[in-house]
Amino acid sequence: MLNQSILVGRIVKEPEVRETENGTKVTNITLAVQRPYKNVEGEYDTDFISCVLWKGIAETTAEYCKKGDLIGIRGRIQSKITEYPNDIKHNVMEVVAERVTFLSSKKQED
Repeated sequence: MLNQSILVGRIVKEPEVRETENGTKVTNITLAVQRPYKNVEGEYDTDFISCVLWKGIAETTAEYCKKGDLIGIRGRIQSKITEYPNDIKHNVMEVVAERVTFLSSKKQED
């Protein structure tokens, strides 16, 4: 079996590193990934994909990347159940990054 995803897109908002209770660094980002074909209106649709970055990848990405930067992510897709008030449960899909490649970033341009 294979669970591998490769994404290239732009970061939607500033990455922020936080720590779990046991001190592990984590960053959640959303990647805007343009579809490779036009819709009936002649425009490209965009998917917004949730990604989670752990440990060193989380710290490095938050340090070197900002909103709007183009990055590549290789990782695996995972599902989890998120519980909301009133006992509403949602199955959430996200990509867990195993590798991040900076394709454009503000620190590289400086």
